[in-house]
Amino acid sequence: MFESLRRARLQREGLSCGKVRRKHQDDDLVDELRTHPAATILVYVLFFGGLGLLMKAAAAAVPGTVQPQLTSYLAAAAIGAAMVIHLTVALRQDVSDNAELVLVLGTLLIQFAASVAMLDFGYGKGWTSALPVLALPHALGPMILSVALGRKIGLFGAIYSSLLGAIVFIPVNLITYLACSALIGFLVVLFTNRVRRRNKLFMAGIYIGLLAAGFSLIQHHASGTLDPQNLGRVLGVPLTIGILTGLVVGGTLPMIESLFGVTTEMSWLEQADLNHPLMKRLSIEAPGTYHHSLIVANIAEAAAEAIGANAVMTRVCAYFHDIGKLTKPEYFIENMDPALNPHEDLTARMSALILIAHVKDGVDLAIKHKLNSHIIDVIEQHHGTTLAWYFYKRALDQKAEMIRLVEQGKSKEDDIPQVTEDVFRYPGPRPQFKESAIISLADAIESASRSLEKPTPSRVEALVDEIVQSRMADSQLDECDLTIAELARVKASFVKTLLSMMHSRVKYQKANEATHTSLISPRDPSAPATPAALAEGRPASASEPAYLIGGETPPSERKRRSPRKTPPASAA
Repeated sequence: MFESLRRARLQREGLSCGKVRRKHQDDDLVDELRTHPAATILVYVLFFGGLGLLMKAAAAAVPGTVQPQLTSYLAAAAIGAAMVIHLTVALRQDVSDNAELVLVLGTLLIQFAASVAMLDFGYGKGWTSALPVLALPHALGPMILSVALGRKIGLFGAIYSSLLGAIVFIPVNLITYLACSALIGFLVVLFTNRVRRRNKLFMAGIYIGLLAAGFSLIQHHASGTLDPQNLGRVLGVPLTIGILTGLVVGGTLPMIESLFGVTTEMSWLEQADLNHPLMKRLSIEAPGTYHHSLIVANIAEAAAEAIGANAVMTRVCAYFHDIGKLTKPEYFIENMDPALNPHEDLTARMSALILIAHVKDGVDLAIKHKLNSHIIDVIEQHHGTTLAWYFYKRALDQKAEMIRLVEQGKSKEDDIPQVTEDVFRYPGPRPQFKESAIISLADAIESASRSLEKPTPSRVEALVDEIVQSRMADSQLDECDLTIAELARVKASFVKTLLSMMHSRVKYQKANEATHTSLISPRDPSAPATPAALAEGRPASASEPAYLIGGETPPSERKRRSPRKTPPASAA
């Protein structure tokens, strides 16, 4: 309230426009809940409470089954404790906050709840033998976790849906349940690698359904319960469950992403559309920045692919990393009119403030257009806390000039500006994750590579190494998890991509020059000789065809020209 009153007073005095800049992650309460240990404990308590209720519901779904005893709950608690230790020790980085923990544990509960409902339905229809177990949606939890959080978490879901499910579904055949759950769970993780289209989930459901149907056929044949009357049901039920699982996961993924703040590769590809309003504005109002962003995206994506980082996310974040330049595009060199430099009329400090402000302006635009939180993170971090060196050096030169004028008595000491590095540094934070660090390096390297006159491999490699070393010396990479080995692969990828984009081409003769050459009289001693004429020691003639651009030998000359047998003069 007091802040709003202060802004209103400043606005009345003409010292404020009354607008408030949007900030990233304003909701401190939500951030606190995502990481607070008490919230973590509450999530685990709710999970184990739900698991106990599902154990009772599964026993009630199977006719003639008594309610679970204390030993069953102790077994579930033991496996649950192993699961908690597994998450804490091995998957701390993959399940980093309480929102992701809720997604993991909630997915397991949803799978168990759907299995209980299917079990009740199957026994109500009179299904016997292994069919009720094979009709359970074993692929549901592993598929959701694999697509949303990665294959490592998908395998975690497959393991504990089998182990905990064996306790929940004690009334059914335990061996059959473990075999079927483990087989389908691990296979669905195999089939959902790098899912970039939603139809791949449907295809994964078909594959799982076919495998489950085959397993069901073998199981019923081995137990002697297979007959022609129930063959359609033995094959059709598992196949249908597999297909429905793929459809359900594909349909619910957008809701899961929105609720838990995760982004799948499918969503990243959807956000890579260059027809986004901000990208269209960038292409029209700041075409130089637009082109720069596309090149940075190509360089950064290749580097991310080289170290196994999220390449699609890297490309999308690189597209939007400089959208803050839309506020004052003419002040950035890639959009600047060569005949008009607006920084000539500004002090070095003011110029630096305008350039540095594009980070906060970019965050403001990203929040306004509801871009992904990872994109906003990259916008904040792509310059880290680096120094705007050019304007800092210019400010030091201006200060030195003012000191000289004071010594000559032409100015006053009060006119000497105070120059500190803090004013000329970006606000940060420094890159916090691999993809952000890669984009930060690619941004600097792409800008610097434009100054190379002859981009030879050695020069490009020296440029990349110099920029990376300077960033490391400035501690800009201290807070991300890039290793030295990964950084070496990133540098090699930068060099390879830059060389492929900056390779030189053959200098071709212009068409009007070729026409002019063909019209010159052969008797003119000043006539320039074509490459074929020079090779045979004769002057250019009007009969030389126009296809000799670039020194190509005419087809008629290729057979009758013999190799030179006389040694050169230098060999004598």
